[in-house]
Amino acid sequence: MDAHCVWEAGAALGEGPVWSPSRNALFAVDIRGARLLRYTPADGRGRDWPLEEAACWLVERADGAGFVAGLRSRRLVGLTLDGDRLSVEPEVLRLEEDAPGNRLNDAAADTAGRLWVGSMDDAEQDASGALYRVDPDGSVERVDEGYTVSNGPALSPDGRTLYHTDSPRRTIYAFALAADGALSGKRAHIRFGEEDGYPDGMTCDAEGHLWVAHWSGGRVSRFRPDGTLDRVVRLPVSNVTSCAFGGPGLDQLFITTAGQDAPAGEPLAGALFACTPGVVGLPPGRFGTP
Repeated sequence: MDAHCVWEAGAALGEGPVWSPSRNALFAVDIRGARLLRYTPADGRGRDWPLEEAACWLVERADGAGFVAGLRSRRLVGLTLDGDRLSVEPEVLRLEEDAPGNRLNDAAADTAGRLWVGSMDDAEQDASGALYRVDPDGSVERVDEGYTVSNGPALSPDGRTLYHTDSPRRTIYAFALAADGALSGKRAHIRFGEEDGYPDGMTCDAEGHLWVAHWSGGRVSRFRPDGTLDRVVRLPVSNVTSCAFGGPGLDQLFITTAGQDAPAGEPLAGALFACTPGVVGLPPGRFGTP
């Protein structure tokens, strides 16, 4: 299966795709380009907004008040769109005030309204990153550590498994997730070989399979719940960063890519791609309580 380009977004580092059912649009960020990206499948149009400080991810808020976004400075802020007017709201909270060399990288919300947020060394050298749980009341717990480039958080359909990645280790980990948000039983779930590139962003579908973007691998792979490979979606670019299901029926897989570090001869590096994989995704999680 191949994916096709739906928007030549020109992202230096496209990341964090998330479908907004209320807006019938896919949102993403360009971390290195400091832009918010929006693609509306109904008219096939893309739109971007410059940001004073780059956002690394965004998740819709359960109260309908726009998004919560993680900035490079490890601050969580609100983002709202009034028509086409973007506003940055006051800081929600700040993580890792004692780690100025870190930045945030990737997040997801679960069905309980909790936010799972990863951090990383911005220089991609030290294992100074961690995984945090932010509860709807704003309380924060550091639940795992030792990540150089954290990526992914993805949740199984039954909410009992959380997947998280350390990209330089080429390893996707799986945790048992309890109803109260406690993680246990960390284990290596999928290991990438050198020929596979690096595991980057990921998402689960409604059948419990995990879709994983391959940085420096030119594809997205679908893995069965036991970690074995099921199928591959190929792209005409090397640096594939993340993926998310969207569209009114959650039957489209949208895929972000990066122009950063792209080999010569890849004019679509940094574009947004899509395919119809024949399965549907899970409703996107929202942070907080309605």
